Amino acid sequence: MPRQGEVDFVDAPVASYSNWVGFVFIFNLIVGTGALTLPGVFARAGWLLSLLIIILLAVISYITVTYVIESMACANAVRNWQNLQALRISRNDDVNDDEVDAPLLPAASLQDQIVGGGDELERVPLTIQNAEFHYYQLNHKFELGEMASLFFNDFGRIVFYMCFIIYLYGDLSIYSAAVARSLRDVVCDHTNNTNVSQSNMLYWPADFKHNAIDACWEDHTISRLSMYRVFLIGFVMIFGPFTAFSVQKTKYLQMATAAFRWLAFTLMICLALKLLITNGPKGHPVSVNVYGIPSLFGACVYSFMCHHSLPSLLAPLKHKLKAVKILSYDYIVICTFYIVLAMTGIFAFEHIEDLYTLNFLPSKVDYSNFFSVLLYGIDYFLALFPVFTLSTSFPIVAITLRNNLQALFLDTIHYDSYNFFVRRILFPLCTIVPPFCITYFTESLANLVAFTGSYAGAGIQYVIPVCLVYFSRRTCIELLGSGLKNQFESPFKSNIWLALVLLWSIACVCLVSINLFS
Repeated sequence: MPRQGEVDFVDAPVASYSNWVGFVFIFNLIVGTGALTLPGVFARAGWLLSLLIIILLAVISYITVTYVIESMACANAVRNWQNLQALRISRNDDVNDDEVDAPLLPAASLQDQIVGGGDELERVPLTIQNAEFHYYQLNHKFELGEMASLFFNDFGRIVFYMCFIIYLYGDLSIYSAAVARSLRDVVCDHTNNTNVSQSNMLYWPADFKHNAIDACWEDHTISRLSMYRVFLIGFVMIFGPFTAFSVQKTKYLQMATAAFRWLAFTLMICLALKLLITNGPKGHPVSVNVYGIPSLFGACVYSFMCHHSLPSLLAPLKHKLKAVKILSYDYIVICTFYIVLAMTGIFAFEHIEDLYTLNFLPSKVDYSNFFSVLLYGIDYFLALFPVFTLSTSFPIVAITLRNNLQALFLDTIHYDSYNFFVRRILFPLCTIVPPFCITYFTESLANLVAFTGSYAGAGIQYVIPVCLVYFSRRTCIELLGSGLKNQFESPFKSNIWLALVLLWSIACVCLVSINLFS
C-alpha cells in the first residue's frame, strides 16, 4: 500500500511471491554446483585462510548486490521519467486554449486515464498537489544488459557483453567437465590421487596427464582420459542441439532441481559428520597456504554469484523495500552453509577431490552390514548429483549465451532478416564449440573455476555493479535532480566504498594472475 499522500502507479499486474519464497529462490540461485568445489580449494588454501577470505568475499559480494538493486531502481526512475515526459507532450498536444487553466485532476481520475502495457504509455509517477510519488521502483525488470545499454556508452556496453559472455563460456565449460568427470569416475575403477601433485597450470594439470596413462578398468586398455572424452562428446551431442531452440526451465523442473540440491548437500554434510564422529578426523589441512589463493578466490566468487539473475527474482517480490534485508539474511545463511560443508569435508576425508561429490564414490567405502545397501545408493546418488542438476541447467545457460552473442553481433530488431544458417547453426555452434574444446583438453575443475571466477566472475560481481551504480546515480541526478531520494539506495552509498571494492577486485585479480600463471 502506498504511504499517505502517494499515488501507487505500477506496471501491469505480475505474479508475485512473499518474502519467504523470495528468500528460498535467491538461496537456490546462489547455492549451485560451484559450492561443490569449495572443500577442495579449502584443503589447498588452508582452513584458516579460507575461512577469513570466504567471509570477506561474502561481505563484498553483498555490497555489490545492493549496488545492482540501486541501479535497477535508477533504471526504473529513468523509464518513469521518460514516460512522464511523453505523457506531458501528449497532453500538451491535446489541450485547447479553454483547458489550459483547468484544475489538476484528482489522483483517481489520472490513474484511470493512464494505461499500461505494450507500446502504449505506461502508468507513470506524477506529482499530485504536494505529494511526491517515488520515481524509484523495482516494478519493471531491467536485466544487467539493459542497464548497461542505458547507463554505459558503446565501449562500456561491449566490455559488459564480453565479460558476461566469457563468464557464460566458463559456466558451460565447468558444466561439461563436471558431468563428464562424474560419469567417468562412477563407471571406471576409482583410483586415489592423494599423491598426485596439484598443478597451477590451466592446461594439462598433473591429474589430467595421470588419467591419460591409467586404465579405466584393470582388464581393459582404454584409459580414464578416453572415457572422460567419450562421456564429454556424448553429453555435448545430446544437450548441445537444444541451443538452437527455445528451451525454458519449467516450474516443476526448478522444484525438482532444488529438491535434489538440498537433499544432496544435506547428505554430504551428514555423511561427513558421521565419518568425523565414528572415525575421527582423517584430513589434516594446513592453516594457511597462499598458493591456493587463485582457486579459493575463483571458487568463492563463483559460489556467491547471483548478480546476473537478480533482476528476474526481485521484480516479482511482493515487498520490494525489504529486498536488501532479505538478501542480507540469504548471504549470512549461505556463508554459514558453505563453511559447514567445506570444514566437515576437509577434516573428514584424507584427500578432497576437485568435485566434492566424487569423495562419496561407492568404491571408497567398506560396506560390511545390512545398512550398507542404503549407503551404497546414497553414494551413487551423490556421485551422480552433478549429472542430474547440470544436465537440466546446461541448455538454459547455452541459450542465454547464444542470445547474448546475438545481441552483441547482430541487429536483434531485424533478427528475422538473417538467413537460417546464421540464426540456427552459426551462433549455436559458436556457443557450444569453445567450451567443448576447452574441456576436451582439461578436466581440472579447480582451474576452470579459478579462471572463470577470478576474471569474468570478478567483473560481473564487482566491477560492473560498481560502474552501474556510479553512472546510474549521475544519470538520475541529471534528469531528476538531487532532491528525490532513492528508497532502494545501497547502505554503502559513499564513493569510498566504490573505490574500495574496485581496488579490492583489482588487487585480487592481479594476485590470482601472478599465482595462476607463474
